[in-house]
Amino acid sequence: MKKFKNLLKKEIRELITLQLIISLLFTIGLFYLIGNLVRTEIKKAGEARMDIYVADLDNSELSKDVISNLSFANFKVNLLKENDRDKAIEYAKKNNINLLLIVPKGFGYSVSRFQLKEIETYSFIRSFSMSSTASSAVVNQVISAINRYLSNNFLKSKFPQIDPDNLKNPIKSKDFVIVKDKIAEGSAVEVTNFVYSQSVFIPVILMIVIIFSSQMVLSAVAMEKQDKTLETLLTVPISRNQIVMAKMISSGLVGLISAGIYMIGFRNYMGGFMGNISTSEQTNAIIQKLGLQFTPEGYTLLGLSLFLAILCALALATILGVLAEDLKSAQSMAIPITFLVLIPYFLSLFSDFNSISLPLKIIVMIIPFSHPFIASQNILLGNYSVVFYGIIYMSLIFTLLILIAGKIFSTDKILTMKLRFGGKKLLRGA
Repeated sequence: MKKFKNLLKKEIRELITLQLIISLLFTIGLFYLIGNLVRTEIKKAGEARMDIYVADLDNSELSKDVISNLSFANFKVNLLKENDRDKAIEYAKKNNINLLLIVPKGFGYSVSRFQLKEIETYSFIRSFSMSSTASSAVVNQVISAINRYLSNNFLKSKFPQIDPDNLKNPIKSKDFVIVKDKIAEGSAVEVTNFVYSQSVFIPVILMIVIIFSSQMVLSAVAMEKQDKTLETLLTVPISRNQIVMAKMISSGLVGLISAGIYMIGFRNYMGGFMGNISTSEQTNAIIQKLGLQFTPEGYTLLGLSLFLAILCALALATILGVLAEDLKSAQSMAIPITFLVLIPYFLSLFSDFNSISLPLKIIVMIIPFSHPFIASQNILLGNYSVVFYGIIYMSLIFTLLILIAGKIFSTDKILTMKLRFGGKKLLRGA
C-alpha cells in the first residue's frame, strides 16, 4: 500500500505542473473579468436613460404632449429645432445620432379622430456590433410607450372611473407550478429560467474537463512511452493494475479539482450574461417550496457522477495513449473521446433526453459520459434512481476499462503497441 501511495503522489506531482496552475488561474481570472464586465454593462444599460432625438413637424398640442410624456418612460428626449424632414435627417447624420423620430404634420389631427398616422423612425447603423442592435429594440419601446399613452388617455376620458389597464386586460391569470407532489403559486417561466441559470454551466464544465483531462493523460502516457520512462516504471516492483489505478486516480483528482475551479469561474462568467434573470425573494420562495434546490446528498451524487465520468474518460485515454506512437500522434487519439462527449453535450443543451426517440436514447445512454449531463436535472426533480443507475453503469464501464488497461500493461507489448492509420495493420505489436 505504501508503494501505491508513493506512486500516486508521483503521478499527481507530474500532473500538477506550473503550467497547469497558471492555466487554471488565468482561466478563472478571465471568466471573472468578463463576467464582471458584462454584468456592469448590463447594469448601466438598465439604469441609463435611452437617448432619442425627435423632430416635431406637427407642433400640435397632442404631439407636444406625447413627446413630453416619453421622458416619463425612461427616455431622454432631445427635441430638434429643424422643421423639415431632410434637414433633420442631415443633422442626425452629421452628429452621429443613432435614432431619430419624426412626428409628421397632421399627427395630432389624425390621432384625435382615430385615423391612422405613422411616426417615422430612422435608425442609423454605423457598425454591426452587438451594441448597435439596441436601436431596433428602442424603436419598439418608443412606439409602445406612445401607443400606451394615447390609448390610456382615450379610455380615461371615456371611462374615468375604470383603470385603463383593466379595460385592455380584463382577464388575468393566477399561475401555479407543480413539481412531483409539490405545488406553488408562481410563474413557470421564472422557475425554469432560475433552474436553468443554476445548472447550465455543468454540461459546459464537464465537456471542458473531460476533454482537458483526456488530453493531459494521453500526452503523459505518450510522453512516457516516447521518452522510454515507461520502461523504467514497469520495472518497479508493484502490480501493473496498481500502476493503472494510480494514473487513473491521480488524473481523476486533478480533473475534479480543475472542474471545481472551472465551475466557480464559469458560474461568475454566466452570471454576467444571465444577471437579468429574476432572483427575487418571491422566486426564491417558490424554488424552496418546490424543493428545486441541491441538498448535500444531491451535491454528493452529482460530484460522484462527475468523478466517474472523468475516470471513464481517463481510462479510455490511457488505453488510447498506450496505442499512440509518440506525443504528436497522441493528440489525434483524443478525437474519439471528444466526439463521444459532444453528443450528450449538445443534446443536453438543445433537447430533452426524455423526449428523444428510443433508439437515440439507448445510444446516448450507452455513452458513459452522458449520465452526468442529465444528473443535475434529475437530482432537482427527485429522480434519484436514474442517477443511481448511471453511477452503477459508469462504475462497471470504468472497471471494464481498467481490466483492459491492466491487461495491456501486464504484457511487454505495451512498449511496442502502435495504432496506425493508413497501414496494412491497424494494431500491431512486436
